[in-house]
Amino acid sequence: MSKISETVQRARTAFNSGKTRPLQFRVQQLEALRRLITEREKDIAAALCADLHKNEWNSHYEEVEYVKEEIDYMIEKLPEWMEDEPVEKTSRTQQDESFIHSEPLGVALIIGTWNYPFNLTIQPMVGAIAAGNAVVLKPSELSENMAQLLVTIIPQYLDKDLYPVINGGVPETTELLKERFDHILYTGSTGVGKVIMTAAAKHLTPVTLELGGKSPCYVDKDCDLDTACRRIAWGKFMNSGQTCVAPDYILCEPSIQGQVVEKLKKSLKEFYGDDPQKSHDYGRIISPRHFQRVMGLIKGQNIAHGGTGDEAERYVAPTILMDVDPQSQVMQEEIFGPVLPIVCVCGLEEAISFINQREKPLALYVFSSNDKVIKKMISETSSGGVTANDVIVHITVHSLPFGGVGHSGMGAYHGKKSFETFSHRRSCLVRPLTNDGALKARYPPSATKPTYC
Repeated sequence: MSKISETVQRARTAFNSGKTRPLQFRVQQLEALRRLITEREKDIAAALCADLHKNEWNSHYEEVEYVKEEIDYMIEKLPEWMEDEPVEKTSRTQQDESFIHSEPLGVALIIGTWNYPFNLTIQPMVGAIAAGNAVVLKPSELSENMAQLLVTIIPQYLDKDLYPVINGGVPETTELLKERFDHILYTGSTGVGKVIMTAAAKHLTPVTLELGGKSPCYVDKDCDLDTACRRIAWGKFMNSGQTCVAPDYILCEPSIQGQVVEKLKKSLKEFYGDDPQKSHDYGRIISPRHFQRVMGLIKGQNIAHGGTGDEAERYVAPTILMDVDPQSQVMQEEIFGPVLPIVCVCGLEEAISFINQREKPLALYVFSSNDKVIKKMISETSSGGVTANDVIVHITVHSLPFGGVGHSGMGAYHGKKSFETFSHRRSCLVRPLTNDGALKARYPPSATKPTYC
């Protein structure tokens, strides 16, 4: 038996012992995870700085804070969520007790990603622990400093058997996927998502896939362009554009394109100064391969701002592209970098048609002072989530499930949805062994019963 198989088997044996089922144990582990964050936040920030050039403030605000909030929310709500949930009775079950009982699925595999290597690895784990599962954690090998930190510190705070961390690249992940799990949550690309789902199908393992896509941002001419562009620039260029729900491209009418460019440039100067490469707040591309990929998307485009890079530092300047052809390469794949194309459309109807002709995105953004425009965009398109007049913030609300649709993913988590994702909601009916006469009609022989035909 391989080391990976032994690790998974040890997690299953620990789960089968029943130790994760009591509320007290789950809360204890969540509190230990919160203590890990509090005591090791400087180490977390150092790893994020080494991997992605994030400063301490960005590390806290973009990665750590939401995980801590999720833990606190889970601890507060878990006693209520673990209670059996009564359901409506039928005319034939008035004397019975009918309820839904939430039980843990078993051993969950969580495969993290590199762009937010702490948040997007640990936040799903919070829900899996709250639901009473064992969790095998697989951080991304691309964010190697964070991966090494997690494999070192998690066993110092959490149960070693129930919550192992496995590091490695494609060979280790491939071996992991041969094992049987009770749920797999994966965050990453659509291509790898298909590989995960294929492997899961061999064991009939349910999956949650968070996959991304090209999230559109429609800017209506009837809006405060200064505020809209400041918010778009913040969401697009944070973490050097490596955010799965970042606005991928802008749709607007030709009459306001020039204003949009100028106001975006103004915001970029406000955020990162005259030279973003020297800014303490501006990130770096994760790897040389992704640097080359992003720079390749800029070639041949009408560059309104930026367009330069430094391979030695994996730095790509904040870049704005004007009058982008929808058929160009930069519009064929998720950019996942600090490049913002602007595609001109003749108003709302054409914007909706443009969005609907493409794969369903993970997020959709609309900026308008007209509520009818916002409602029409929501009602006539499809996406994992929507924020109007801002970007990204819908994923920070515990009561809103975070997930994709179509090629942008399946399933969801965050808040109560995390608890439900990692639980089996078991239908239960408890009937008394009395008053059997009331059931007489269901028993044979049928010859003594009234006929209906």
